Amino acid sequence: MTIPTPCTQICTLDPKGKLCVGCGRTLDEIARWATMAAVERDAIMARLKR
Repeated sequence: MTIPTPCTQICTLDPKGKLCVGCGRTLDEIARWATMAAVERDAIMARLKR
């Protein structure tokens, strides 16, 4: 089973070091992605689409 991810393989932090410029997630979100509950991942995916 594969977990959907917003990763674009452009793993670079913004100048402030807060968000990935490729996918828009925080470092914490990236680190915890595989262990997050599906509902939490879905909420992040919805936020990123906006």
